[in-house]
Amino acid sequence: MKRIEAGSLELPGIAHGFFGREGGVSGGLYTSLNCGPGSKDDAAAVAENRRRVAAALGAESLASLSQVHSAVVHTLPAWEGRSEGDAMVTAMPGLALGILTADCAPVLLADARAGVIGAAHAGWKGAISGVLEAAIAAMEKLGARRAGIHAAIGPCISQANYEVAFDFRDRFLEQGGLRMRKFFLPSDREGHYRFDLEGYAAHRLEKAGVGAIEKLGICTYPPAAGFFSFRRATHAGEPDYGRQVSAIMLAG
Repeated sequence: MKRIEAGSLELPGIAHGFFGREGGVSGGLYTSLNCGPGSKDDAAAVAENRRRVAAALGAESLASLSQVHSAVVHTLPAWEGRSEGDAMVTAMPGLALGILTADCAPVLLADARAGVIGAAHAGWKGAISGVLEAAIAAMEKLGARRAGIHAAIGPCISQANYEVAFDFRDRFLEQGGLRMRKFFLPSDREGHYRFDLEGYAAHRLEKAGVGAIEKLGICTYPPAAGFFSFRRATHAGEPDYGRQVSAIMLAG
């Protein structure tokens, strides 16, 4: 099982991991640690993969959302079923918060002193809509301090592999002005750019006043990297794709 840890989250009482696609029981397109219930993979295989991730963290359970690229945050354990949303926070030990991705940026957050953690799914839509700021605000309601929050941005598609059209770029310029240009580089194709999702997420965290931010700098697109990738699957003409999980937990 490929599990990557971020130094910024090596904090007392915090267990976390950015998991790749190795070490599970799924086959075919989903080989092997597919943790996405929204995929067309066998439900029993997905459940076993999620159980393995929870066990690796020492968690009693692994929670995740039906992610919809929003700024909706849920405070756990007060929820019912698999709710829609893109971030979770909790002060409950033993409960792992899991974010599912296949190119979008998973962001794990922790204020170890306050005993509050969060996890956010930061695709471009969620990030520009304020999902990271919303997660931080929800953590504050549980007693966290912005300056005390440590954040890590996990494996996501890199700027080199994230080509977008001019209208995509324009959305960011309209919201953030010309300073947003630094997140876009011209592509070889006319009217196209390459977007720095990881850098943009870090920018939003920094502006929000987070105390420490770590970018793992790992791209999900290359097959050899060992991650699921929506864009790679689309370019290959594959009918579906798996999802890796990034998870964080307060140790009991």
